[in-house]
Amino acid sequence: MQRPTLLGFNRHRHLKAAGLLVAVATLAYALDRPPVPSYGGTWLGYALGIVAALLVLRQLWLGVRRRHHGGSGNLQDSVSAHVHFGAALVVLATLHSGFHLGWNVHTLAYLLLLAMLASGVYGVFAYLRVPRQMTDNLGEEGFADLLLKIAELDERARAHALYLPDELGAVVMRAVTQTVVGGKVFRQMSGRQPDCPTRAAVRRLHEAGDPLDAAQSAHQRELYSIMLRKESLLIRARRDVAFRARLGFWLYLHAPLAVASVAALVAHIAATLFYR
Repeated sequence: MQRPTLLGFNRHRHLKAAGLLVAVATLAYALDRPPVPSYGGTWLGYALGIVAALLVLRQLWLGVRRRHHGGSGNLQDSVSAHVHFGAALVVLATLHSGFHLGWNVHTLAYLLLLAMLASGVYGVFAYLRVPRQMTDNLGEEGFADLLLKIAELDERARAHALYLPDELGAVVMRAVTQTVVGGKVFRQMSGRQPDCPTRAAVRRLHEAGDPLDAAQSAHQRELYSIMLRKESLLIRARRDVAFRARLGFWLYLHAPLAVASVAALVAHIAATLFYR
């Protein structure tokens, strides 16, 4: 039996409810014939604004519920509702504005709402794709297993580097001591280390033109194999860091935008009620 997807959870119940809400709001907007051009101050504008504000509160409640209720069913149901009603909120807020924008707190509230919802769309995209990519990247291994294997390769590399000429040995030691997994935020998200010492060591060992005796050549070939293996593990480890950073990034963006959006919404309501 095929498991329901996140967006289609519970036979698309929330998609149908959100779609019905959007259809009713759009129909009411199309049929309304106000004496002045449509904007948030007409009776329909107020009605749509109230519904949109209640929907914002519902979205916040769903976010809190998602973090405090266990069970995959509850989680999927809450996230599905959060996504579909979030999309409906864009339509309702736009209809509420009557497509009138300006340099004021009302437009600020609208733009912050769009930014919050855009970050939510990114979050949904990330959580639908990234966990599978993480599994494909790591396979049966864990991130700690990769780091342990890299450390073991470094120890082997140290031992072999002792038998090479100083210049080659220094290249290998830089790969051992200066290779980084992770780092600052943008480096984590990119999954790369510019001018990676391990990659440089692989190239240098491959093209080693120094005159080496038979014993040194054996150590050079073994080191080349070790560095190749380490580079492969580094790619996977950095990908895992990048995947985790991308999953966390949207939340660090989405939560502050949600707070800012609610604050702007309160200012929008206050300005509407007391400064008309």
